[in-house]
Amino acid sequence: MIDLKNIKAVYLTGIGGIGMSALAKYFLEQGQTVAGYDRTETDLTLSLASMGCAITYSDDPATIPDIFRDISCKSQVLAVYTPAIPGNSNILAFFRDNGHKLYKRSEILGEISSHTDTLAVAGTHGKTSVSTMIAHILTQSHIGCSAFLGGISKNYGSNYLSGRSRYTVMEADEFDRSFHRLSPLMAVVTSVDADHLDIYGSHEEMIVAYQEFCRKVRPGGRLLIHNDIRNKINVPDGVLGVFYGAGTGSDYRATEIRYFGDYYVFNLETPEGRLDDIHFSFPGRINIENITAASAIALMCGVTGDELRTAISGFKGVRRRFDIRINKPGITYIDDYAHHPEEIKACINSVREYFRGRKITGIFQPHLYSRTRDNAEGFASILDMLDEVILLPIYPAREEPIPGVSSEMIFSKMKSGNKSMLKLEDLPDALDVDKLDVLVTIGAGSIDKLVIPIENKLKNLTGA
Repeated sequence: MIDLKNIKAVYLTGIGGIGMSALAKYFLEQGQTVAGYDRTETDLTLSLASMGCAITYSDDPATIPDIFRDISCKSQVLAVYTPAIPGNSNILAFFRDNGHKLYKRSEILGEISSHTDTLAVAGTHGKTSVSTMIAHILTQSHIGCSAFLGGISKNYGSNYLSGRSRYTVMEADEFDRSFHRLSPLMAVVTSVDADHLDIYGSHEEMIVAYQEFCRKVRPGGRLLIHNDIRNKINVPDGVLGVFYGAGTGSDYRATEIRYFGDYYVFNLETPEGRLDDIHFSFPGRINIENITAASAIALMCGVTGDELRTAISGFKGVRRRFDIRINKPGITYIDDYAHHPEEIKACINSVREYFRGRKITGIFQPHLYSRTRDNAEGFASILDMLDEVILLPIYPAREEPIPGVSSEMIFSKMKSGNKSMLKLEDLPDALDVDKLDVLVTIGAGSIDKLVIPIENKLKNLTGA
């Protein structure tokens, strides 16, 4: 057990990460002194600095604020790390050498989860969208919530929400089995496609990890499962299993879906009856399923039908999740975090539906050597759905290179006659704006650094 109420100062290594920065905001709100280290300056670190965080970009213990040295009681200092920072970090060594226990981010979230009614969203894809949707609906209702999100909500401009409510929304990350730390009152499992096989070794072992997560749901709690995977996930004893999706047997499902060019209207079937004519402006059929899952959790928390309808109509999405940056006659630019074949497929299908008949150019940066090795065929076949593809080198993240694994593995398997390979630094200069119609940047790595430069180039050259 970690006594968070006794903490006076919190140091976060990897503070610029989406998950760690949410923790930083939480502790700032609690009145603790917060500082941290990350390798590069980002919008998130700049935002935290403006809120009072002392942030260094040098792995030098001399940059650690004096308060972390002056506090004699080790239990009043909390040192948190993320696997994104190498274990041989000098700053981590400082805390270890001075007798501090180092905690993973997941351990801290687990402690917070144990003291609140946690609504946890797990799945190989969709968890950021669904958790953000839940948080938005609850925030707009009489229920309220706090939330630790895996992306920046476009409604609130933040990945952390604070509310006076017993509910806390959390994204349940399967990487490194982090989600096993949580003890949710309600949980969602959106999908269990093969991923993170560098951690799990096999798809079967990954599903075993999801089963263990489901057993973390508190007795008397509820487990919401996508209907397509109901045969892969067992509902633990003492937990109510609930299902959502398009298929028969779903307790919650969208029906009579109507598309009006830039928004949907659908009915929501629930165990308590039907809610008619819900307006939803976020692109993609996959997001109809995501909002169905979010609606199910919100209704089970006590949100009213009218509150639900109003909240959904005002949902603006998540930054880097089908994030439409420019949409003017002659040029559309979308940025998306998709990094698994199934996510990319859903993204492309959404673009095809929203921008029918237009030429689609995709810039894709593969994420992780292991994921590229395990999914090269899938990436190739799905990227072939695009009219033009620009493929970037692999973003390694935490991994060392794997011999023989590169973007060429994907490129060589693609059948498209309109494909090319470029280095990240060659963009956006290499883009021929005159040949672009709909441009989509895709990936979970450093490709996000291209978004603003590409956006600015397109605006300057087209007047968008």
